[in-house]
Amino acid sequence: MAMFKSIFSLLCLFLEFQGTLTLSGTFWHITDQHWDPTYELGGKPEAVCASSGQRPAANAGPFGDYACDSPWHLINSSVYYMKQIMPDPDFIFWTGDDTPHVPDQDLGEEKVLNIVRNLTHIIKKVFPNTKVYSALGNHDYQPKSQFPASSSHIYKQIAEMWSDWLEPSSQVTFQKGGYYTERLLNRTGYRIMVLNTNLYYDQNKLTNNMIDPAGQFHWAEKVLTEASRNKEKVYIIGHVPPGFFEKKRSKPWFRPEFNQRYVDMVQKHHPVIQGQFFGHHHTDSFRMFYDSDDNPISTMFLSPGVTPWRTTLPGVKDGANNPGIRSIEYDTQTLLVQDLVTYYLNLTRSNLGRGGWEKEYRLTESFRLPDASPRSMHRVLQRMADDRCTLQKYYDFNSVSYDLSVCDAACRVDHVCAARAVEFDAYRDCVDEEGAGVVHGASTTLLVSMAISLFWWSW
Repeated sequence: MAMFKSIFSLLCLFLEFQGTLTLSGTFWHITDQHWDPTYELGGKPEAVCASSGQRPAANAGPFGDYACDSPWHLINSSVYYMKQIMPDPDFIFWTGDDTPHVPDQDLGEEKVLNIVRNLTHIIKKVFPNTKVYSALGNHDYQPKSQFPASSSHIYKQIAEMWSDWLEPSSQVTFQKGGYYTERLLNRTGYRIMVLNTNLYYDQNKLTNNMIDPAGQFHWAEKVLTEASRNKEKVYIIGHVPPGFFEKKRSKPWFRPEFNQRYVDMVQKHHPVIQGQFFGHHHTDSFRMFYDSDDNPISTMFLSPGVTPWRTTLPGVKDGANNPGIRSIEYDTQTLLVQDLVTYYLNLTRSNLGRGGWEKEYRLTESFRLPDASPRSMHRVLQRMADDRCTLQKYYDFNSVSYDLSVCDAACRVDHVCAARAVEFDAYRDCVDEEGAGVVHGASTTLLVSMAISLFWWSW
C-alpha cells in the first residue's frame, strides 16, 4: 500500500510537471523580407540592385547593403538561423512584403507571384511540419498597394500556393479579399484572425470612398463577437498597422475612417484579443490601445523587417535598419505574450566575415518586466517618456541596432506619441502636449544658460 502511494505521488508530480511545461509555447514572427532578385555584386555601386534606385551600394557584400533590399543569401540565412535557434516552433506568423522596392513597371504580376512562390517554398522546405499563418503585405500585389475589394487572380494564385496552410473555409475568404480566420493550431478556444489591412492603406486608390472594403470589418466584428460568445482567445495579425510612423511626424498609414474603426473594434473586443502582430515599418516598435478610462487593454507588436533597405520616404533621416527576426514566448493556456526575443544580423560586420545572426535582446531582461502584457508594455512606454536611458535603449532597438545616435527631444515626441496614441485626435493632442514640453524645456535651458553666463560675467 505504501509503495502504491509513493508511485501515485510520483505520478501526480510528473503530471504536474508536464502541465507546467506545456504552459509556455514559442513561435516565430517574420516580416518584410523584400527579396530583390537583381542583387549582384560587382560592377558599379549604383548597379548592384534595382531597389537602390541608383543610390550607390557602397558597402555591398554577400548579405546585402543598406541601400538595397534583401539578396537571396540574406533571406536564406535568416530562415536557416530560425531553424537552428527554434527548430520546432508551435507556428510561424509571416506578415508579408515579399517583393523589392522597385517601380511597378519593373515587376509585373508574374514576377510578384514568382517571388511570393519562392519565399513560400523556402519556408515550407525548412519548416515542413510547421503551421504558417501568413498575411499579405502592400508589396505583394501588382500594382503595389492596389488591393481590390473583391476576388482577383493574385488572391486566387496565392491561396493556391498557401493551400497547405489554409483550411478550406480560409481559402474562400482569402480568395474574396485576402483575409481569413481559423482555430489556432486547431485547438478549441483559441483563434487566429488574419487581416488584409492593405485595404485600409491610404495609398490604395481602389478602396477610396468605400465604407467597408471586401466586407472585412463586418466579417471581423462577427468573428470577434462569436469568439466572445464561445470564450475564445484571439491573436490578430496583418501587415500595414493603424496609427502613425514613429520615424516621421504625423505620418499615418490608414485612412482616418478606417483607423478609427479599427481602434473601435479593439476597444470593443479587447477581452478576447490577446495579441496583435504586424510589420510594414521595418522597425522594432509597439502600439498601445487604451479604454475610455486610459487603462491599457491591448498591445500591437511591430516586428523588424529582414530587409535592411533605407527608406526613401521624404522626411525620414537615414531610415535603414539591420535585418531582424523575432521569436515570441506565450502562455499556451491564456495566449498572454510572455516575452519577445529579437535576433539580428549586423550587416556591416557580417559582410566583412566578422559576425552572423545573433541575439539582440530579450524584452523582459532589457526593460525589467515580468511579461509582455499590455500593463507591462504601458510601463515601458511610461519609462520611455520619463527616462532618457530607457528611451535611448528603445531607440537603439528600433532600428535593430543600426542607428545609435542620440534620440533628442523631438525624437522623443515622435516615438512616445506613436506608441501611445493610435487614434488620430489622440496623436495630435499628444504631439501638442509633448511638443509644448519640448519648447518649454528648451526655453528653460536657454534661461539657465543665460543666468550662468551673467553669473560668470559679474564674477
